[in-house]
Amino acid sequence: MRRRLAAAVCAIGLLLPAQQALAAPTSTHTYTTSDEVIANPERGFYHHTETHYRPGGNGGTGYVPLDLTTLRTFRTQENITQILRVFYLEKFASQDAIDKQYLDLVRADFRTARAAGVKVIVRFAYALPGAGWPPPTPYGDAPVARVLEHIQQLTPVLRDNADVIELVQSGFVGLWGEGYYTDHFSDPQDPSRVSDQNWADRKAVTDALLKALPKDRMIQVRTPYMKQRMYGVPTGTAGGLTAEQAYDGSPVARIGHHNDCFLASPDDFGTYLSDPIELDKDFVAQDTNYVPEGGETCAVNPPRSEWDSAAAELARLHVSFLNTDYNKDVLGSWGPNIEVAKQKLGYRFALDQSTVTTRRGTVQVDLQLRNDGWAAPYNPRRVQLIFQSAKHTYKVDVPADPRRWGAGTTTSLNWKVAAPPVPGKYQLMLNLPDPRLSTHPEYSIRLANNGIWQPSSGYNDLQQTVTIG
Repeated sequence: MRRRLAAAVCAIGLLLPAQQALAAPTSTHTYTTSDEVIANPERGFYHHTETHYRPGGNGGTGYVPLDLTTLRTFRTQENITQILRVFYLEKFASQDAIDKQYLDLVRADFRTARAAGVKVIVRFAYALPGAGWPPPTPYGDAPVARVLEHIQQLTPVLRDNADVIELVQSGFVGLWGEGYYTDHFSDPQDPSRVSDQNWADRKAVTDALLKALPKDRMIQVRTPYMKQRMYGVPTGTAGGLTAEQAYDGSPVARIGHHNDCFLASPDDFGTYLSDPIELDKDFVAQDTNYVPEGGETCAVNPPRSEWDSAAAELARLHVSFLNTDYNKDVLGSWGPNIEVAKQKLGYRFALDQSTVTTRRGTVQVDLQLRNDGWAAPYNPRRVQLIFQSAKHTYKVDVPADPRRWGAGTTTSLNWKVAAPPVPGKYQLMLNLPDPRLSTHPEYSIRLANNGIWQPSSGYNDLQQTVTIG
């Protein structure tokens, strides 16, 4: 009888520990997708802000600092996490030295943005247009030598505040810093005439700005041709960045695009200069897989500015951000679809499924993650697995680059990590923090799934329990 019982127990495996070890605990969880508008960093609509510094007073006049309450309201009431900040340098168009008082005001603005949990799209410019159209000359910008002096003086401010600087638009040249109506970088009487020396001067400004910023921060130029002409790349798909070039620190890998007349005419009021126009759009569509595209609408132009056309182009060009303040008539024509734009501008990551396996002191984590947005992130992100128990939290950095999680794609992520050293039950989280602001949860990425976000920590709860014995 005993022999028959022993044989039966052996047959069902109760006495085979080696076989039991192969049957490691595995758990699979499927997630539901949220349609909520999410206040994620470095994407979505932005508010336009600007400030001036004109000669007068004890130093300069016209500087209006950022307001903390206003910026916090953008986040909490509108889910807007970014502003465009145009710093007008009127006083310094005619002098080489930037006042310390002015630099301190700029620093204070960045502190306010940080306290509010928002990022800043930065542009410096010298002049707005005078009365009449076309704008009268002189326009009021600065010569190249002075611009380079100013960039050098602004460099410590930019580097010290790179954590809240989303990107910097090339600026400096021309009215509004958009590079067209300029006293020094083209023929003032015919701004379309740009000499070889003018292009060399423009490139000197762009190179200086790239040098002023940390290598992981990008800039934007106003037209595709500016990048093509200054850095010797052709238009069309062939001129755009490849996956191999992306994020290698070279100038072409750090220069994106801002279109401030999006949808306004067939060529977006001179944004696209190729013949045919589609070549420049193909160039931008390829380039913006890896560099940022954003800007504003500027004129009603049906049917192109209406929703169906706009949505197709927003997706094609991988648009990360748009101005919510302008043009209201264009944005208003989108009707309820404006909510779709709020969801899809930039990246929108959502989990499909996770599988977790615990075996012999390791934890295997397999995720399926979609990007339902129109673009990918363009600034670096850390990726962490968080093991959290009642008494302990363990953070494990894992190899992944969210900038490579392209628009409209699903990414498989597979990691094997050491299990927590202390036995117990742990909730498993995914954290996508800003490398420079990892202790600020408002700068972490929230996934577009129901019931997983922890606002106090910035973690996404994978709803998986890991038991370490």
